[in-house]
Amino acid sequence: MTTVRMKINGRAYGPVTVRDELTMNDFLRERLGLTGTKFGCGAGQCLSCAVIIDDPDGTSHTSPTCIVPAASFNGKSIRTVEGHATNGELTALQRSFIDHFAFQCGYCTAGFLNEGQVLLERLAKTPVARADLEKTIVDAFDGHLCRCTGYFKYHEAVRDVILADPGRYLT
Repeated sequence: MTTVRMKINGRAYGPVTVRDELTMNDFLRERLGLTGTKFGCGAGQCLSCAVIIDDPDGTSHTSPTCIVPAASFNGKSIRTVEGHATNGELTALQRSFIDHFAFQCGYCTAGFLNEGQVLLERLAKTPVARADLEKTIVDAFDGHLCRCTGYFKYHEAVRDVILADPGRYLT
């Protein structure tokens, strides 16, 4: 057993004791009722279960939760798909996913949305050349799997958010 503290979607949790083998995915879904994070492959390969980890230096990255113990998130600040909207107001990225119907069954959507958000935050700090945009999006989504093959729609949704504010994301 391990005692953990973490911040999830801006809210502090803990101290709470968890079994050492309890995955973060199970902790989120079963202990906290945050069911937007899905259990896909169970091997950390599809990234449907990816959440955002906010690093102390102001950067962020995604991490799978299906194979990572909850105890590994001790002291971390994370965001799940439930943490995107503010006061019921969807983000530009969420609206773009809807506008482009960038989901079919929706199972992988949370992982793609989280990865897209990390990409937007990274580009806001370090913009890329317009000529490099397509490759940048493809590289960001590398490793995320969609059983319904909705890749183009996810890609298009993120690209449209970036192109709607080129002064922020592009050089």
